Amino acid sequence: MDMSQMPDISLGHSDANAIAQALGDSFRTYGFAKVIDHGIDPHLSKEAWRLSKELFARTTEEKRRWYDAGIAGQRGYTPFKTEIAKGADYHDLKEFWHVGRTLPAGHPLEGEMLKNIWPDIVDGFRDVFEPLYAEFDRVGAKILSYIAIYLGMDADWFDNKINVGNSILRLLHYPPIEGDTEGCIRAGAHEDINLITLLLGAEESGLQILRPDGSWMDVSPPEGGLSLNVGDMLQRLCNHYLPSTTHRVRNPMGERARYSRYSMPFFLHLNSDYPIATLPQCISEENPNRYPELILADDYLRERLIEIGLLKA
Repeated sequence: MDMSQMPDISLGHSDANAIAQALGDSFRTYGFAKVIDHGIDPHLSKEAWRLSKELFARTTEEKRRWYDAGIAGQRGYTPFKTEIAKGADYHDLKEFWHVGRTLPAGHPLEGEMLKNIWPDIVDGFRDVFEPLYAEFDRVGAKILSYIAIYLGMDADWFDNKINVGNSILRLLHYPPIEGDTEGCIRAGAHEDINLITLLLGAEESGLQILRPDGSWMDVSPPEGGLSLNVGDMLQRLCNHYLPSTTHRVRNPMGERARYSRYSMPFFLHLNSDYPIATLPQCISEENPNRYPELILADDYLRERLIEIGLLKA
């Protein structure tokens, strides 16, 4: 298949099997998919972009009030040039804010889930990002139902494995490129840790995925659409049947270097206590089990947070 012809897939189709086939084929080919008609409230999205820009326009001193290095950037603010891609020599040219899951009072896992950090410097922040998180959570579960069908499982297979997962909504800001940035890049080549990532399209381009021949391919979801990609947890679960593709955010050229880039990925995670074991239907003589040892989702996440510099060993 031509790597330059990634299709736009409508989630509004009435045939679940047809959607599952289209998504699965795109993931098999690219590790990515582009979708439209996903159902995330456009009003919430619009308000989220506005508030995200308002947040990052604040001074570094103001934003650092909401930074807690002890929680590995899992909630609240993470400063510019903190995160580094695995194996990279330079930190990424970005800052971000994390919103996580809020469990109901009295939930058995309430004590294990980090509390969200809500800034008092942006009016209405929580009122927008709590429901937007819920929207991403809902649509992400729907997408996983199609992946389950594609892998030959019941559509609800993932439901009780992600319902209290430590999924993260990340508000990302890549500032204008200024000064000496030799060797630095907005987001170094990496693979995502989680099951799947849902990304609302950014105003500025820059997202690229690595082709098998070593060249880079631009990926831009249609306006209002989502870019989806397989993460390492799903790749491990299905024994690389669906690949977690290396991707990056390149630096802009010329006049565009003077502009910020904003994006909003949702990293959908397995429940922390879920033991990741290779799906039997993804093991064969041609594709032997790469991961005979089980690992809890939380332990896997911890390993990777150390690798990208957010958590100290």
